[in-house]
Amino acid sequence: MTHNPAQLTHLDDAGLDLIFREARTHNGWLDKPVSETLLREAVDLMKMAPTSANNSPVRIVFIRSPEAKERLKATLSPGNVEKTMAAPVTALLGYDREFYEFLPKLFPHADARAWFVGNEAFANDTAYKNGTLQVAYFILALRSLGLDTGPMTGFNADAADAEFFAGTKIHSNVLVNIGYGDASKIFARSPRLTFDEIARFV
Repeated sequence: MTHNPAQLTHLDDAGLDLIFREARTHNGWLDKPVSETLLREAVDLMKMAPTSANNSPVRIVFIRSPEAKERLKATLSPGNVEKTMAAPVTALLGYDREFYEFLPKLFPHADARAWFVGNEAFANDTAYKNGTLQVAYFILALRSLGLDTGPMTGFNADAADAEFFAGTKIHSNVLVNIGYGDASKIFARSPRLTFDEIARFV
């Protein structure tokens, strides 16, 4: 079924609570598996959100087998080991520094590949910014499907590259533990800045 964008309205309070207001970062997990179908659906949702020139640099490895978890374990900061080993799935999100090789397919309106070839600094900066943006989209996609998340950057990205992205131009960026969170193990919500501390009108 297709929708006319002009007919779409904003999410109701339940939807906003699910994605933002009541969603939490989880450190403990229920003994409940995460289906591959949901993970595929989350990726398919994430990829529809915007990146500059549709460059879509994010690349994901879903780490779920005991053997793969052991490979990941050595890359983790000590405080992240227990919760990551307990999570049903951990997504390693990296960004492809040669994303521009896909631009003839993703952005056929112009020769966007030429903007980046031979300009490594510009390509790397673009990949990092847009790959990180896609991490945020991915977290929101997972939440919208009823999954809980525990994103973190406390790991050795170079070591993770060697384990999971060897021989590629992909660089590890963020880990996201995924599952059904154990509400008894979350911390009290930390304060947030006020609107005036965040934003201003000019």
